[in-house]
Amino acid sequence: MNYEHIAKQLIPLLGGKENIISVTHCATRLRLVLKDDKKAEAKDIENIEGVKGAFSSSGQFQIIFGTGVVNKVYEAFVREAGIQQGDADAHQEAIKQKMNPLARFAKTLSNIFVPIIPAIVASGLLMGLLGMMKAFKWVAADSPLYILLDMFSSAAFIILPILIGFSAAKEFGGTPFLGAVMGGIMTHPALLNPWGLAEAKPNYMHFLGFDIAMVGYQGTVVPILLATYVMSKVERGLRKVVPHAVSLLVVPFVTVILTGFITILAIGPLGNLLGDGITTVLNFVYHYGGALAGLIFGGLYSMIVITGVHHSFHAIEANLLAKLGVNYLLPIWSMANVAQGGAGLAVFVKSKRTKTKEIALPAALSAFLGITEPVIFGVNLKYRKPFIAAAIGGALGGAYVVFTNVVANAYGLTGIPMIAIVAPEGLTNLMHYLIGFAIAVVSAFVATFLLKFREEEE
Repeated sequence: MNYEHIAKQLIPLLGGKENIISVTHCATRLRLVLKDDKKAEAKDIENIEGVKGAFSSSGQFQIIFGTGVVNKVYEAFVREAGIQQGDADAHQEAIKQKMNPLARFAKTLSNIFVPIIPAIVASGLLMGLLGMMKAFKWVAADSPLYILLDMFSSAAFIILPILIGFSAAKEFGGTPFLGAVMGGIMTHPALLNPWGLAEAKPNYMHFLGFDIAMVGYQGTVVPILLATYVMSKVERGLRKVVPHAVSLLVVPFVTVILTGFITILAIGPLGNLLGDGITTVLNFVYHYGGALAGLIFGGLYSMIVITGVHHSFHAIEANLLAKLGVNYLLPIWSMANVAQGGAGLAVFVKSKRTKTKEIALPAALSAFLGITEPVIFGVNLKYRKPFIAAAIGGALGGAYVVFTNVVANAYGLTGIPMIAIVAPEGLTNLMHYLIGFAIAVVSAFVATFLLKFREEEE
């Protein structure tokens, strides 16, 4: 494969060098920010050797090459286009500038919570291991091994505000370590740790006319997001007016004091109210909507993915984990994702074009592993009816997992990898997840055949 030749073919089909703002790549896709996405000739790009699909999503034009190929194409592309290699922050900023306010907000939340996923998944798996050890009585509850694993499993949720504070400050343009300090203030040992102590009653302190509840924010999400946003605004404002000679001394000092008082007096309590309100509304819909709620959410989720707003769901899921200890939304999203894979698999079987088969099979497999953009934009949405069939499969699978109360103990994983965070909640939970998985995939596969999509001509 001639990567230089591929790069030379791509540039004019993307509207020329002057239309390319920024470029980077992930494990399988070349990701570009273009001045005008309409100038990109997606169909002609898909006919280039090595290209498995091309689509526009969430402020980026993405070209699927596959693992081991995309990085070589990227190197040739940046040389040919005369673009500097990879400033990730500049690329993310370029993406956000192209989005509408709602999509930009969703992308911001995604950038904050995605880096925290490994910590949440690790804690979820440890909790599952701890639950199995307790259920099967492998070790005594007062044994050193059990006590240590209990510490390890709960640590990420206890210091969650510190993790979020660091990540959010970076996203909001503040100093990440000051964001972590704000999280530390909100989880200070002098404050009562409410995590897992729902019935505990805090002491009160009278200060500036306020009665301050001496309660911490361990395991919360919304309060630290608001606090870090305010902190970043304060810090950036101070940097504009404080002389550089004393900036290092004055700015962090004033930022921490000012934001700390605002957080303890106002932001913390307000954030808790907002977080509790979100959880209450979701619980109401989940418990009283039942299978109907799963049917609607599972059917519509893939449409939400197209808009990019789904990135904001990580924050909602993290809040559910912090408040309830389980995530009942992720199984629904997983049904929608694997249904897209089922529809893509049907396109692979039914298609007569070699090019379509080459795209459909790996794209469908990636959907089963939780990555749906290739199959949505490269296959199902392209032919429309498979996308509708996938929505049907997602709806039926979503209805089933809600009806059977399937939950996860983390967020970030869907499809086959999600088994790891579903299994710890019990064998019954796992079995119902797998049944829902099968319902979503099979119904999407069958619906694709019944709807009789028309394949484009050569």
